[in-house]
Amino acid sequence: MARDAGPDFIEALARGLDVLRCFKPGRPVMTLSEVASETGLARPTVRRILLTLEELGYVRADRGFTLTPRVLELGMAYVNALSVWDVARPHMQRLVAQTGESTSMAQLDGSDIVYVARVAVPKLVTLAVQIGTRFPAPATSMGKVLLAALSPDELTAVLDEPSRAGLDARWQPDRAALDAALREVRAKGWALADQDLAPGIRSVATAVRNGDGRVVAAINVTVHAAETSVEHLTEHHLPKLLRAAADISHDWALLDAVPATVA
Repeated sequence: MARDAGPDFIEALARGLDVLRCFKPGRPVMTLSEVASETGLARPTVRRILLTLEELGYVRADRGFTLTPRVLELGMAYVNALSVWDVARPHMQRLVAQTGESTSMAQLDGSDIVYVARVAVPKLVTLAVQIGTRFPAPATSMGKVLLAALSPDELTAVLDEPSRAGLDARWQPDRAALDAALREVRAKGWALADQDLAPGIRSVATAVRNGDGRVVAAINVTVHAAETSVEHLTEHHLPKLLRAAADISHDWALLDAVPATVA
């Protein structure tokens, strides 16, 4: 790697990282001489570095030197510092670039959805939401997706909780109408809300899953009804939304598979 000539640059640390990086696929075991040749460092320097790494548990000496699983901790520090929302954001930004419309992610809290991530585009007329905003779940596309993932008993318990959104939605279905809507969502794998929450607000949503395949969030694309028809929303934006949700679910599954600690 390029060296920094600044006064705060620690050359000894850089050399230690050089030694760790020289172990590559197909070369799991290397002699002291091979490491010195690969790194361009003097043999005495390489020897001290390897012995230090062995003492710290990152290298094992056995007919040469080889890395130990503890080296994984160096990468896990970065991976474990990521939240699921950090993982989702690049996919959401790409979706916004493709559609020119805002996208949001929400989770259930009682009978409401709560916004947990959002990438917005400036619009003359837009839905005023921010992280933490809540809306009645049945009247939103993301809410329908999340409610559709519940068992009948879970759904009843959720709907029994009064909304704390402080907003009266345009569409306030009875249980029979909601059950019919949720059956349609389960069959299609996505949900549409056509001005169900408020006039002019139209959105489509689908589920995001974790590594166990469980629905843990919903993601949507929101448009203004005067600008975007239902046909354009479902034919143009929906396929891109489904792709983004699949990509996020895939990355979340990978994140779930990462061990929290390395033995």
